[in-house]
Amino acid sequence: MAWLVLMVLLWGLSWPATRMALDVVPPLWLATLRFASAGLCIFVFVGLRGGLRLPARGDWPIVASVGLLQMAAFSGMGMIAMTRTDTSHAVLLAYTTPLWAVLAGWLLLGQVPRRLQFAALGAGLAGIALICSPGEMDWSGDGALSGALLLLAAAICWSLVILHVRGHRWVGSPLALAPWQMLVATLPLAGMARVLEGVPQEVALTPRLLELLVFIGPVATSACFVISTEHGRRISTFAMSNFTLGVPLVGVLASVLLLGNRLSGVFVLGLALIVGGVVLAAAASLGRPARVGKPRAPGGAPACRGTC
Repeated sequence: MAWLVLMVLLWGLSWPATRMALDVVPPLWLATLRFASAGLCIFVFVGLRGGLRLPARGDWPIVASVGLLQMAAFSGMGMIAMTRTDTSHAVLLAYTTPLWAVLAGWLLLGQVPRRLQFAALGAGLAGIALICSPGEMDWSGDGALSGALLLLAAAICWSLVILHVRGHRWVGSPLALAPWQMLVATLPLAGMARVLEGVPQEVALTPRLLELLVFIGPVATSACFVISTEHGRRISTFAMSNFTLGVPLVGVLASVLLLGNRLSGVFVLGLALIVGGVVLAAAASLGRPARVGKPRAPGGAPACRGTC
């Protein structure tokens, strides 16, 4: 349990740390460095445990899905958005993912939401409306609208991966696939960074920046991923979902303490509605009848594993 608490704290703190690094490093390059450094650490870790091998053919679709959508798209769009809006709004809108997963399952797979899931959607969407309302966000600022849309698009990308993970029949373990997923994320991010942002010319590699890069990549991404896969399997999916709810809460609080973000009454109400909606979405899964042959990750781990 202590390891999971540490995971939540580190992932939550990675949001203000990312915002600090964005003052120096362009967003797509920062996303590239995040997964390149984290992937290298995971490659070494898995290799030392004797589990490093190419994914089986049946696992390549989930490697591509997680690598391209959950890691590359989510992080790339999220980091661009963080240069256009404050971190508190960014972390909260990004973690609306479970709500979009319910909606995507309904629209794409015909999984009609149950009453509790409808309540979750209603509460969550009301919270999003409050967070994005003119009374809370300054829409006159440069990039305010595009920043909010990028964050919601990032959350939707992650929600599609959740649906894919739930239906995937695993051959290898999530941890064994992680280094390949991070490699798949790093390559397109590096290509887009080179094309859209060019080669950074004025980045001063100071000790402070190095500390931030080490924290964002090897610590908050790779170490937390290992904690998630190694210790998350010991608790229920519902309990794990509630644990990960702590990530945006820690991120918001840390943004207030470290970055000076201010929380209005409208934001707090929106925060409560979104968190309540996510809790309801997770609770609704408890009463869902088990499907025959429902895919789970090897070793009994819940089938949803990724990076926050």
